[in-house]
Amino acid sequence: MAALVVGVDVGTGSSKGVLATADGEVIAKTMRRHQMSLPQAGHAEMDAETIWWGEVVSICRELALHARDHTIAGLCVSGIGPCVLVTDDDLNPLRPGILYGIDSRASAEIEELTDRFGAAEILDRAGSDLSSQAVGPKLLWLRRHEPEVWSRTRRWFGSSSYVVARLTGEYILDHHTASQCTPLYDLAAKGWATDWVEEILGDIEMPRLAWSGDVVGALHADAATATGLPVGTPVMAGAVDAWAEAFSCGVRQPGDLMLMYGSTMFFVQIGHDLKASPPLWTAMSVQPEVMTLAGGMATSGSLLSWVQELTGNVDIATLAKEAEATPPGSEGLIVLPYFAGERTPLFDPHARGVVAGLSLRHGRGHLYRAVYEGIAYGVRQILELLEDAGGPASRVVTVGGGTRSGPWTQIVSDVTGIRQLVPEQTIGASYGDALLAAIGSGLVPADTDWTRIVGEVAPIPENRAVYDELYGAFTELYPATRDQVHRLALMQEAVTQVRPGPRPSR
Repeated sequence: MAALVVGVDVGTGSSKGVLATADGEVIAKTMRRHQMSLPQAGHAEMDAETIWWGEVVSICRELALHARDHTIAGLCVSGIGPCVLVTDDDLNPLRPGILYGIDSRASAEIEELTDRFGAAEILDRAGSDLSSQAVGPKLLWLRRHEPEVWSRTRRWFGSSSYVVARLTGEYILDHHTASQCTPLYDLAAKGWATDWVEEILGDIEMPRLAWSGDVVGALHADAATATGLPVGTPVMAGAVDAWAEAFSCGVRQPGDLMLMYGSTMFFVQIGHDLKASPPLWTAMSVQPEVMTLAGGMATSGSLLSWVQELTGNVDIATLAKEAEATPPGSEGLIVLPYFAGERTPLFDPHARGVVAGLSLRHGRGHLYRAVYEGIAYGVRQILELLEDAGGPASRVVTVGGGTRSGPWTQIVSDVTGIRQLVPEQTIGASYGDALLAAIGSGLVPADTDWTRIVGEVAPIPENRAVYDELYGAFTELYPATRDQVHRLALMQEAVTQVRPGPRPSR
């Protein structure tokens, strides 16, 4: 019987799993939806036991049924990140996991550590400025604000490394995720920045580092019973989901760029002559020794879901059809998509959404299209930053659930002028995990690529003029409203309990 591999990804709005052959044929796939928790303004969390671990177990059990008598050659898990989960010695979570850049609780710690270590030194050594995306300030926040939790903390994890620990008993972190744990990782040394680690974490044990496709352990008996997979199945180190997704669609050569449409919009560009840029993140790839530039928005698909909920949960296909029937530019309507603050390029946790130009003639379709366009203007800003820091993208591959969301990809091409390649498999990170498992287990060579491009989205030239004009207005709108919006954001933060947001799409 042919050997199979399992890939599982824990995303912001769902966990997905895939069972595949050595040549990339999908035998089975499955998904579990979930929601993050928003306990108060600026805080975004997720339960590690029921979601990160529980959904991986459930997915593996389902996929194992499809494997029948086939050998399982390897398992790889990716997840949202960089996240922070602290546990005791027995891997019991001491609190919910703190999520990536959409959690902005550690603003004071960001400022303090930047002053202490120096902004230029952090950028030079870690490749990124401290921001809401950074792990170090969130660990310091826990140490300061939850001393009882910290006193019981023995280990800390990301989403995928926690699952690996539960599967194998191994305390590891992949180099890629570690390189996003600013300022704990030294890019030049490809290892922990031990002096800064000690200042932030004290005597907390640090995980062993491994590359994403490395076999870091084997499925132990308890995990095998839980997952339904064989004892001894090789387990890979894993990665943050966006980089596993980039690997899944063949983004591996200098100049390759992945554009991921999900709950958040994310960008990963492969480079050779990269220069660290404060609005972007410089991080290791899932491939050993390969460097990447990345950027990410705080909302995209989650904002589309918000509009859907706001308008009475109208079917997405209906909303997309109304948006397509609306002229480019939404008849003078602009949306700043900063409904959960913004990551790249603002790094402003107090940014908020703005809808500008509303009139009584605007309807639901105008608003929905304006959201698509507002996201596309944000994409254009980030593409300009990536070009400045890493050179122009020579090849753009588009992935994620949003690629099936009506006119979204076409609007992005029209606003930015880029051509987007669409692969046959848009399963995402779990498919990249399966490929990493196949490579890491020795089932296929390291240069194996399962990607097959089946479509292309090209810009419509006659739409460019209106979008160029509105893009100028978009870039001026944030600085013009920043002070007023910040005042409103501070009022919101005074409320300790907030209504949970819409179900994310990724």
